[in-house]
Amino acid sequence: MPQVPEYIKTLVPYPPGKPIEELEREYGVKNPIKLASNENALGPSPKAVEAVRAILPILHRYPDGSGYYLKQKLSEKLGVTPQHLVLGNGSNDLIDFLIRTYVRPGVQVISSEPSFLVYRKMVQVAGGENVVVPLRDMRHDLDAITHAVTSKTAIIFMDNPNNPTATVINRADFDSFLKRLPEDVLVVLDGAYEEFVRDTECPLGYEYALKDSRVVGLRTFSKAYGLAGLRVGYGVMDPEVASMLDRVRQPFNVNAAALAAAEAALDDQEHLEKTLQLTWDGLDFLSQELEKLGCATMPGHTNFMLVDTGRDAREVYEAMLRKGVIVRAMASYGFPHHIRITIGLPEENERFLNAFSEVMK
Repeated sequence: MPQVPEYIKTLVPYPPGKPIEELEREYGVKNPIKLASNENALGPSPKAVEAVRAILPILHRYPDGSGYYLKQKLSEKLGVTPQHLVLGNGSNDLIDFLIRTYVRPGVQVISSEPSFLVYRKMVQVAGGENVVVPLRDMRHDLDAITHAVTSKTAIIFMDNPNNPTATVINRADFDSFLKRLPEDVLVVLDGAYEEFVRDTECPLGYEYALKDSRVVGLRTFSKAYGLAGLRVGYGVMDPEVASMLDRVRQPFNVNAAALAAAEAALDDQEHLEKTLQLTWDGLDFLSQELEKLGCATMPGHTNFMLVDTGRDAREVYEAMLRKGVIVRAMASYGFPHHIRITIGLPEENERFLNAFSEVMK
């Protein structure tokens, strides 16, 4: 067998959330609910479902490798040109493109701790050097990130809002941060949850990408648009950067069903607005009720919230599983007492609260 580099051998596989089917098998729980993977509680747009049905008879044909029609719709919605856009098999694909394009052994990439685990994993796959900056007060520490930049730095990844804390960067602070950065460093604002943000002072990646060639804004259809199972995302960036990423992008990297569903989802503003309102109402409700139980929560700018249980989060997680509710224990993110809860339907939020109250007693 060929030799495997040490930086590949030491990789730890990404830990996915426990699927509902596995919980039913292991614990014999009937009708469990999953509030662990930040999925859309309402599901996909009916228009997206219909678009997938319509594409089924022609699945023997390759998809449009350029994603022409989806790019046209995104261009109209965001006020960008198609040349600013790169499509991916989820926004993870864009993270992979960026790292494969700009990172090699000896090159540094800065990310925060904790943040989305995939950044560091993909940098390690490329043989690059991860430079990890701890959050400060649960937020990206822009001053510390600035001081961590060296002549070897190629990319800075910041999930905004952050996963798992659900906090956001302030626009004025981000403007100041950009002024202090070298011209040859890319700043990737991963906006997987941007649609849920209610803070008007939060910088949006796609807006900054239009005025600063160093900024790349990432977005996904997995969260607010409810298409996690189809895997489709996109990046907005300077056309020169987009041209480089298209060189490493696999042909037909976004499948035909995903393209059709994403196009239809963009046309269903009503479904998006229902999703956002349901999420915001759920965040407000759970924050109030959890506060009554004596649990601190972070102000939510996403479709999930981080909750300090004051106890071993793994024990809480296991106890919740036995009550048929899947949440996420955050010990692997450096929060041994916290769980992360995805906002569900109103009845799911109530069921979570009932189970959580019993567990905490």
